[in-house]
This record gives sequence, structure tokens and C-alpha cells, in this order.
Amino acid sequence: MPAKKYKILFVTSELFPFVKTGGLADVAAALPQTLTELGHEVRIVVPKYGAIDSRRFKIHDVVRLKDLDVSVAGEEKTFSVKSSFLPSQRVRVQIYFIDNEEYFGSRKSLYDDPMKGAPYADNAERFTLFSRAVFELIKKLGWVPDVLHCNDWQSGLTPAFMKTLYKDDPTLKNVKTLFTVHNFSFNGVYPKTYFKKTELPEELNNEKGALHEGKLNFLKAGLVFADKINTVSEGYMNQCLREKELAGGLSAVLKKRKDDLHGLINGIDDSLWNPEKDKFIEKRYSLKNFKNKKENTRALLDRFNLSYEEGVPVIGVVARLIEPKGMDLLVEAMPELMKRDLRITLLGAGEKKYHQAFQKFNKKYGDKFYSYLGFSDELAHLVEAGADMFLMPSRFEPCGLNQMYSFAYGTVPIARQTGGLADTIERYNTKTGEGDGFLFKEYSAKALVKEIDRALKLFGNEEKWMEIVKRGMKADFSWKASAKSYVDMYRKMFARS
Repeated sequence: MPAKKYKILFVTSELFPFVKTGGLADVAAALPQTLTELGHEVRIVVPKYGAIDSRRFKIHDVVRLKDLDVSVAGEEKTFSVKSSFLPSQRVRVQIYFIDNEEYFGSRKSLYDDPMKGAPYADNAERFTLFSRAVFELIKKLGWVPDVLHCNDWQSGLTPAFMKTLYKDDPTLKNVKTLFTVHNFSFNGVYPKTYFKKTELPEELNNEKGALHEGKLNFLKAGLVFADKINTVSEGYMNQCLREKELAGGLSAVLKKRKDDLHGLINGIDDSLWNPEKDKFIEKRYSLKNFKNKKENTRALLDRFNLSYEEGVPVIGVVARLIEPKGMDLLVEAMPELMKRDLRITLLGAGEKKYHQAFQKFNKKYGDKFYSYLGFSDELAHLVEAGADMFLMPSRFEPCGLNQMYSFAYGTVPIARQTGGLADTIERYNTKTGEGDGFLFKEYSAKALVKEIDRALKLFGNEEKWMEIVKRGMKADFSWKASAKSYVDMYRKMFARS
């Protein structure tokens, strides 16, 4: 008997290339495409933010899905649904955009008010509407998924609504929910007084239900009510089970759901991140013509106002400039690193204190270091292609994608041994010659510098260095294996029902 094919509605608050703040947007585009290639019917639902360019992406009205109503905070809110397809040459994946001018259309930013430098005051209402709208969309559409695949706190109320407000709806009776947590740092926490505005049953207005430490917690609601839960790496899952702080205080909830909890590593979209096809890099290359990588190194250093010298290694960094990404370690280590014969190129944006620190380093170490403070997808590709090593000193990392991009580009990762980084990188062993990257365990600038020194020493031995490079470039981090693991989880949800 052929394996069952599922209908999956992927519920996400961001989606590449329409809107993106982090890795969720990349996953939301790549995983549905791969699942579609495996024969499943996948559609995506995402808010229609004001930042989304309707003309560019040919987004159009769905006439029969105009002026739908849903109750939010005791008031009837009207929304419409627009549609388009993922701009991909691989497969056609349909997207539904939840369009409400008050909560989404009038906002250029996704979660934070740029004028105040803080989250929007009505985020709870915004994403309550989004979660409720998902069900009204399904009912009006007539296309009923087998699986609602929800992601992060913004869709955390969706499983809770499924098991309460919509549990007796005959249209939805066979729908299962999977809740994927990409990062426990963001829980969606709001005052207890907001609970009534969700219109969830009063019996959930406690610590056993949707409250955590006396406040409404969107992420907890998803963890409690989803049929299955997963984090984006097994290492991160185990850390969150052990460390209350890392799990956003929710490790006890995870332990109660341990039988339904899984760690599944993300993949990468190898149609976008592939040095043989990359349209953003100076010179395309593969293992067969690896010497072409040097042309990208020259181009990268030229873009960053640094001089190219044969045999001098280049370390690349592409990251949000925040403490969880280890930026405090990099700032502390910089004076010592600048004593080495190397170049460091940094691309990213984030906290003001890091912007100021790296701007100072631009002036002080201008012959060896340069930071581009902002984000450019084109430059991110060039950093991966042009650097010899890629640095990820994260305090914690749920999965990480850049280490996988680095492997594909023959750029050797140097990272802290945590979460998904520990799951995907094998530390180079000088005795056996095995391994595909460099890892340090202690969260300190001293440990970071020591591991970089190990890499720099090996870089001087071209034969051994190329063995590491080849190992990484031959590894398969495409979405295909990960997508099959997700399908297996879908099957398990239905096997026990």
C-alpha cells in the first residue's frame, strides 16, 4: 500500500521572500516546497503585512474570501484573504494572506513598533486574530487540511482553539496539529487580564491551561494543546528539557509532553544556497573547480574595503548582533584576534551597543576588520562564498542554518558546541584527522580565541584543510531528509487516533 499523502496547512508569521526577521521565514518557504515535491498537498497561511509588495508578488483578492468576520477581544473584526504562490522554479505552493488593515496592513514592521523600539502594544490581539482567522479560512475555503503545522508563539493559540472553540465543528473533526518551536526565547507573554479577550474557555485561565507564572503565554498554549511538538534540533530539545531558563521557563511543560516531543534538524534550500548555482556570488564553483572560490574571496574583501593577500585566512560572520548570538564574546575577543594574520568580515544588525563597538573596530582595525551594519541577502551569500571560515559563537542556537550553508560553500564553521550547532558539526580531531569543523564548549572569549587558533594552524596545511572542506561539501543538509522526518511525525499523529 502506498504511503498516505497529507494535506498540510503551514501556519507562519513570516515567509521568505515576502517578509523575514529570522530563520522561520526560510523554513516556511523551504519545507513546504520539499513536502510538495514528496507528493503532499501543502498550502501556507501568513499575515498580509504592509511591508509585503502586492504588485511585485502578484498577490490578488480571493473574491469568495472577502469580508470574513472573527471575534477578537469581544469585538467583531473583519478580514479578507488574498492569494499568491511561492516564487519558486521548483513547485507551485499556494499562499493565503490574512488581510486586516488595522492589525497587519497598516504595519510595515512584523512585531515591533519602529517608532518606539518595542513590540506593538496590541500584538496579542493581532495574533489572536491570525489564529482565529485560520479556522474561518478553512471553513469558507472548503479545503480541509489533515495537519495544521503551526510555528512559534504567533500561532500558539491555534492548537488551543482547535481543541476548544472548534472541537465540535464537523468540518475540522479530523484535523491534527503539530507545533514547531524555533526559539523558546520568544513566548508571547501578556497580562492575565488579556485572557478573556482570547475567548478561550475559562477553565484554561490557570497554570494548568494557558497561563504561566500568572500571565497568558501563547507559546505554552501551543505546547499544551498541540497533538505533537518539535524543536528544530535534538540538541536544543535536550537542553530545553534540562535548562529552565533556555526553555523560557517552560521546561516542566515540555517534560509533561515528552512522549509527544521530538527534535528535528532543519535543512537548507539547496536551490538557493548552492555555490554552483548562486546568482549573488562573483564566481560559481564546486569541488571540481574549487580554486574559483578565491575570486569570491577577492570580491568579498573588496566589498568590505579590505586587502586580499594570498594565504591569509578570511573569517566571515553573518548574524543578528545580539547577546544570544555570542556577540559579547566576539567584542571581547577582538583585540586578541586582531593580533593574528587574518581578515574578519561581519554582516548584521541588532543592538545599539554592538553597532557602536563594531564601528569602533572598523576605525581601529580597518586593515583587518570591517563590519557592514545592516542586512543584505546578496552580501550574506558573498560572505559564505568568500570566507574560508565562518564564525558562530552563539550562547545557544536552536538549529542554525549558516553552518549548513558554510558546509555547502566549502567554508569551515567555527562554532560554540550548543544546540543545533553541536548536532551538525563534528569537531576536528588533530590525531585522527576526522571532523568537519571547529567547536568550543566554554562560553568565553578565551575559548573562542583558542579554537580559532586551532583552525588557523590547520589552515596553513592546505592538504589537511581541503580534507575538511571536502567532507563538508559532500554532506547532505538538504530539506529532503528533514521533510521525511516531519512526514513521519504526521503519520504518528494519525496512528494513535
